[in-house]
Parts: sequence; structure tokens; C-alpha cells
Amino acid sequence: MVLLIVAILYGNTIILAVLLRTKHFHTPQGFLKISLAVADLALGILVVPFSVYAEVSILFTNASFLDWAKGVSLGGSWHPCNVIGPIFAGCTLVSITTIFLLTTERSIAIFKPLHKESLITRGRTLLLILLSWLTCFFLALAPVIFSHGGIVMEYDHCSRMCIYAPASPTYDWHILLLFPAFDFSLLAGTLLMNALCLATIRNHTRRRRLLAEKGHRLPRLSFSDIKAAKTIGALTIIFAASFSPVAVFVVGNVLGYKWCTFSFLAFWILASNSCCNVILYSVTDQHFRRRAIKLLLFSRGHFPSHHSTNPSLEPSILDMGNSKL
Repeated sequence: MVLLIVAILYGNTIILAVLLRTKHFHTPQGFLKISLAVADLALGILVVPFSVYAEVSILFTNASFLDWAKGVSLGGSWHPCNVIGPIFAGCTLVSITTIFLLTTERSIAIFKPLHKESLITRGRTLLLILLSWLTCFFLALAPVIFSHGGIVMEYDHCSRMCIYAPASPTYDWHILLLFPAFDFSLLAGTLLMNALCLATIRNHTRRRRLLAEKGHRLPRLSFSDIKAAKTIGALTIIFAASFSPVAVFVVGNVLGYKWCTFSFLAFWILASNSCCNVILYSVTDQHFRRRAIKLLLFSRGHFPSHHSTNPSLEPSILDMGNSKL
């Protein structure tokens, strides 16, 4: 758990530092990636550290898991899961929604390249980001608020996470099935749009090659648009693969199945996804990779100063860093 915290904090801090300090990334797509990194960073700052705290507390105080699940380990009826649980659920929903928005932005760039600048603006993107955060956290809190105490957040001894649970065994909590239904619908739409984008890119490349052989020219899609579409496609597949086990567990849990080992693997696979994006961006985006290497070298004091008498050293150091990566 501690190693995962370090990986999440380190990876997403690099993402935010590169995106915020590089004007090249101050675009609607860049803002959406910043939103995704902030959601992942929240898991590394709040959600996973609480699991570490709970495990250490239970270990050294000899408290039972039941005490943590019922919220009495800290005294009174309040429990930290009342905060940590909605943050985990809300940030997960934000990640799904942001990936959907990223895919929508790329779809417009691929299908309507001439209208991209007018349809996708910074103001509209920032507004959508704000609305997505408000909506997702409202959805995360809705089961607890509107169940009137029927659904609570508990520290689960199987998953080692704060999850939704019925306050009594007889409570009908099938309303939680709306979460996987919403998530799978959004992911299915996202995967479909990604498939259409990649198919359009492939057909465009084939048509352009055929017309070039006949002496005709077809306006080519921007290389950056094609690269971004492939990156977001990979991002969607990775997230869908890491989130699907949790959705399956939620459905099974509501229907009465108890999968202890599976729930542990499902939730921690999802948490581990929060440190993967920096690797994906570094592999698929050369500009991001160079800026990240430059930032890391500078932070370690290995980067030449602005007063260096040999300015040609900078490209060589970047190339050396790229080869090591």
C-alpha cells in the first residue's frame, strides 16, 4: 500500500508539473488530463493512506474489523469512511467521465476537424470539468443521503477499502446497481467512439494513399490528432480493464454473493490504475516525455544552467535521458 501511495503521488505530480508548466499543453485536452490527474492524486493523498492507517491501527490496537466496519473505532457514530468512501467513489466516477470527455473531444477533432476550434473551447471545457466533478460527487453521496440511513459507508475487511454497505441485512439496496449501469454505459459509449475514431483514421489513411497513387491529394488529418486519439484509446482500454472487476463485484455483492479475495483484487487493481497514466503519456507522447525528463533532470541538479557556455549540451542530455527511458 505504501509503495502504491508513492507511485501515485510521484506519477501524477509529474503529470501535473508537465501539463501546468508547459504552454503547449494548455489546451482543452490538456485541461481534461489535468482533471484526470487530480482525481488520481486524491486517491494517493486520501484513500490509500487511510487504508494504511486502518491496517496499522487494527494491527497495533488489536481492534476487530467489525469495529471499523460499524464506525465505532474512533468513538461515536461518525467514521472516516463517511468522507473517504464518497471521495473514492466520486473520483472513480470523475475518471470515467473525464475519459468520456477526452474521447468526445478527440471524436470532434477527427470527424469535424474544420469545426474543432469553434466547438471545443477552453471555456466550455473548464465548464464541463466543473460540472463533471459536481455531478460525480453528487452521485457518490446520493445513496447515503437519500437512503435515510439505509446505506452507509463501511471499512470492508475483504477489500481493505471504504465501500457502500446496507445498515441492516434486510435493507433492499438494489439502488446501487445504478452505479455499474451508469459506469458500463459510459464506458461502452467511450469504447464505441474510440473504435469509430480509429476506424476513421485507418480509412482516411487508406484513401489518402490510393488518391496519392492517382495524383490526387486529400487533406491529411493532423498528426497530433491521430496520436492523441490512439493515446486516449489506450487510456480507455486500460481503465475499462481495471474498473470492470469492481463493477462485477458491486453487482455480485448487491445480489448477495460474498467474494472476499475477488473484492480485494478488484479494488486494488482499480487503485493501481491511478499511477499508470504517466507511463502511457511518456510512451505515446514524445513532447510530454522530453518535458518530464527535463523536469526530472532539473530537479536533481543534473540539468545545465542558463549561463552554460555550451548550449549544445541540452539536446544531448535530453537524448541521453530518452535513451535511458
